[in-house]
Amino acid sequence: MRIDTTSICGTDLHIFKGDVPAIQPGRILGHEGVGTITEVGASVGSLKVGDRVIISCIKSCGHCANCRTGLYSHCLGDEGQSGIGWIVGHLIDGTQAEYVRVPYAGNSLHLLPEEVSDEQAVMLSDILPTGFEIGVQYGRVKPGDTVAVIGAGPVGLAAIATAGLHEAATIIAIDLDGNRLEQAKTFGATETVVSGSGWKEQVLALTDGLGVDVAIEAVGLPQRFEMATQTDRPGGNVANVGVHGKHVELYFEDLWIQNINISMGLVNTNSTPMLLRLVAQQKLPAEKFATHRLALENILDAYDTFPGRLKPTP
Repeated sequence: MRIDTTSICGTDLHIFKGDVPAIQPGRILGHEGVGTITEVGASVGSLKVGDRVIISCIKSCGHCANCRTGLYSHCLGDEGQSGIGWIVGHLIDGTQAEYVRVPYAGNSLHLLPEEVSDEQAVMLSDILPTGFEIGVQYGRVKPGDTVAVIGAGPVGLAAIATAGLHEAATIIAIDLDGNRLEQAKTFGATETVVSGSGWKEQVLALTDGLGVDVAIEAVGLPQRFEMATQTDRPGGNVANVGVHGKHVELYFEDLWIQNINISMGLVNTNSTPMLLRLVAQQKLPAEKFATHRLALENILDAYDTFPGRLKPTP
């Protein structure tokens, strides 16, 4: 494939910090991309040269035991490594390049309708499915729920934007950055809380002193995960979306009696076709995630820009 639009994921920043030790020196990073097919292998029957497609961040052979149940994140196909679905920009070269080879293309690419732009589509490679599947679905968000999203970066905003699909009544964005909190309102947050002194009291004040039904951790820092466990009401759900590179303490002595459910995982991207239809119908604001646009040769500038912004699209 020729890469037409790619982007930087928060996971790429974790790689730079050494949180993903499987990355080998010289690996081309990037697992998000939109492009045009330039060549197909003999086993690819559903796609052709010239097709415009989204690259899924997760491989899917389509026929192993895990893929048959929709657990693409643990595809047993041999490419990259059996049992690991995230291989592009991880175990094989990725999308922050002019061209990329996509294994299992018939199941790992999504044809793009004309009405969906490249900038909209690249957000469907990873962040929108991740926020929805690991945040909203794993968090068991249901109609009328109060949801707290800790971290209003791109994936946190994706969780905020998709929580409405399960009809959450109140969505509280929690972050240190006031600009991100203002952005969160445009993605569907109904309340915002600055995560400094007094944040817990503010959350309790917004929830009649009870806490939230679902707390979504979207940063990948131990203290933010602990915040999530402190935000829930009894019987609530904590959905960890962030990538953690350090040990996280779990205070069972306090949590067991609260009947807290904790979930975590790697995205499967089996929601991508549904989310793509919503983007095509202008029911998800995918285009708002992109704030900076840089040429591929300026990719290092994009990495410098990313931590304080939303989603630059080189």
